[in-house]
Amino acid sequence: MVPIDLVDVLDMGLTDDETIRVVCSRDDVPVDDRNLAYQAAAVLLKVTGRQTGVRIDITKRIPVGAGLGGGSSNAAATLCGINRLLGYPLNQTELLKLAPELGADVSFFVYGRPAVATGVGERLEPLTGLPRFWFVLVYPGFGVSTRWAYERVNLWLTNISNHITMSAFPYDISNLGEFVVNDLERGVEEEYPVLRWIKKRLLAVGSAASLMSGSGSSVYGLFLGREKAEAAYHQVKKEFEGRGWEVFLARSIEH
Repeated sequence: MVPIDLVDVLDMGLTDDETIRVVCSRDDVPVDDRNLAYQAAAVLLKVTGRQTGVRIDITKRIPVGAGLGGGSSNAAATLCGINRLLGYPLNQTELLKLAPELGADVSFFVYGRPAVATGVGERLEPLTGLPRFWFVLVYPGFGVSTRWAYERVNLWLTNISNHITMSAFPYDISNLGEFVVNDLERGVEEEYPVLRWIKKRLLAVGSAASLMSGSGSSVYGLFLGREKAEAAYHQVKKEFEGRGWEVFLARSIEH
């Protein structure tokens, strides 16, 4: 797993009324206890025993239901941010222990750097020496339920011979497309074949590899450098935004 610089913006602070208040720039994002940032604040206040309120303003930039970890990263940002405002009562190890009860990917975003994630995502090993990756991300205007995506995949039928260990990871990514795999793709693409078409289009404009991100619906193309990524971004942005889709240019974050 590799973090990228496409982010939501969270502005948070402590209040005197001992309530948790979440405000979001998007009307389709819940702001009650269904919101992962709300849940993260509640968990942190309970564990630390602090009698204070929390205000969280979320400006959404990451599409909803896109397989890009928007909700999970917001939960992690809330854990780290409120912990900071409280004077760091918990260290990172303690925050990482809280993260899995909020979601499988929250631990990774608390960790905040490239990692090999195993288990349900809570066991993280640092991944060092990666080159900088550039991405063109395409969100096709609809979200995919993570639960639904997992219900459609039979992991026991996947060909494990296609899986590689990180010790064999090809850091020269010119042939990375031969190695990368997302076991969730087949089931999701059966319902949404347009995702398969987007992948082919990103490969056609020069990406070294193209896959669905997580459980979808976003598709990414991975590029060898900034210039190639920017050229492809401008090319597909003009084409895809006419369909009402969103296109993003992003780079990996190494630390």
